[in-house]
Amino acid sequence: MFPALVLDKSPDFQAAVREVGDEFLPDGDVTVAVAYSTLNYKDGLAITNRSPVVRNWPMVAGIDGAGTVLASDSALWKPGDEVILNGFGVGETHKGCLAAKARLKGEWLVRRPAAFSARQAMAIGTAGYTAMLCVLALERHGLVPGSGDVLVTGATGGVGSVAIALLAKLGHRVVAATGKASETTYLQGLGAATVIDRAEFAAPGKPLQKERWAGVVDAVGSHTLANALAQTRYGGAVAACGLAQGMDLTASVAPFILRGVALLGVDSVMAPLALREQAWGRLARDLDPVQLEAITTEIGLADAVEQAGRLMAGQVRGRLVVRTGA
Repeated sequence: MFPALVLDKSPDFQAAVREVGDEFLPDGDVTVAVAYSTLNYKDGLAITNRSPVVRNWPMVAGIDGAGTVLASDSALWKPGDEVILNGFGVGETHKGCLAAKARLKGEWLVRRPAAFSARQAMAIGTAGYTAMLCVLALERHGLVPGSGDVLVTGATGGVGSVAIALLAKLGHRVVAATGKASETTYLQGLGAATVIDRAEFAAPGKPLQKERWAGVVDAVGSHTLANALAQTRYGGAVAACGLAQGMDLTASVAPFILRGVALLGVDSVMAPLALREQAWGRLARDLDPVQLEAITTEIGLADAVEQAGRLMAGQVRGRLVVRTGA
């Protein structure tokens, strides 16, 4: 028996840590002893039952996991291998990693870089891995240090915090947008040159506005994304990866056809293996472990339900790492 954060509807929604057995695990060819997981925004939605994230019931929450292979029928992995799981519908359609044990598919796993412990890998998690995917997308578009200011929205969240640390270390001048003025010192510690009020972006704005940004990492969506596009400089790009403000995008074609701005969609859930390996390799090279520790709070599995509520209430900064193993 082992502990797992189980989501169930029988008949009313419940989210609780339960003791379950191996028979509760789903189909898969690799069984992993999960040492750490994390709480991402999608986990918060699922655990608080605020969005139809979960599609199969009962479900074990947790879209991320880091641990050690216990058993494998996959040619890709053997017992003892240290692995990372991000996405692929885990925690949504396939029982996830907020548990001491998970059964997964070998093609979903990435080898944990030697630069990171399992705890550090989950301090990065899907949020930090997504931030790296955004940076890679902007670089492929041509963003280089010295191009101009780079805006990061949702700055105190997991994606935002890691994006600031990455971009600053790479030599970019980063502007952080947040609704939490009290977190200015935290954001400057990560490398933000300037901190501005997210209220500047929160309401509908003009189709074209003053050119400000060479690049943008946006985890917010809705009016924030529309205004970021309207303020991006000629030839610049916006990497969009989130919907904290909303899924809507009431924008104009003006930034695209008058300034050549690019909107780069960034998906972390189904990204191909080669891109995942590139992202984790760059994280191992470009993310300062000291900065990573500054954005990390560790909790136990028993605390995950309460902390998911705090996450959805905007009361969490940085990354929540969940200790799932013994």
